Amino acid sequence: MRRREWMLHCSACAATFVAAGVLAGPVSAQGRTEGHAATAAAPRRIVVLGDSLSAEYGLARGSGWVALLDQRLKAQKLPAEVVNASISGDTTSGGRSRLPALLKQHRPTHLIIELGGNDALRGLPLKMTRENLKAMVQAGKEAGAKVLLVGMQIPPNMGASYARDFEGSFKTVAQEEKVPLQPFLLAGVADRPDMAEWFQGDRIHPLAKAHPVMLDNVWKVLRPML
Repeated sequence: MRRREWMLHCSACAATFVAAGVLAGPVSAQGRTEGHAATAAAPRRIVVLGDSLSAEYGLARGSGWVALLDQRLKAQKLPAEVVNASISGDTTSGGRSRLPALLKQHRPTHLIIELGGNDALRGLPLKMTRENLKAMVQAGKEAGAKVLLVGMQIPPNMGASYARDFEGSFKTVAQEEKVPLQPFLLAGVADRPDMAEWFQGDRIHPLAKAHPVMLDNVWKVLRPML
């Protein structure tokens, strides 16, 4: 099942998952990723503001890409602590409302925004999604953080133009705000020939073995920022 087939499957399952509350998923604890080795005086503090793809939905704790990021930073002796502020099922509106308190509490040097997929699955207006993404990027920059925007792609169930414009929303915000963009978090996972073997039973949330690939996607853009 290739990327297009994965997207089509997502569109078929989305309504069921939303109605059943599956996409709301278990809430990941806000706070530092377990096992971090950085001290309180670490020169870098990375806050990840995301949804289920970053909140380890359906995975053992410590196996998601955010936890792997923490491990990679320690392995490469880069002094930084990682705060995973991701919540399964979160939208850009939810992230926007939570961000001010997170910025005040953690005072990050780097902010990774991985939100928007649930907006599209719910068919929310793209203008609102763009406005929320832009507001979060601006808030992060105003707080002194370097911001990385992580993009997502969606199935064409809302129409080809909606899918195209949704993907373009991340590019537009990144260009307007002059921040780095990782175009598609699931690149190398959702477009594999054996894609079905890399996702959980819902065919939406990746298995643990996919998260190192997701980390590599983010790392390519994040590493120069560090």
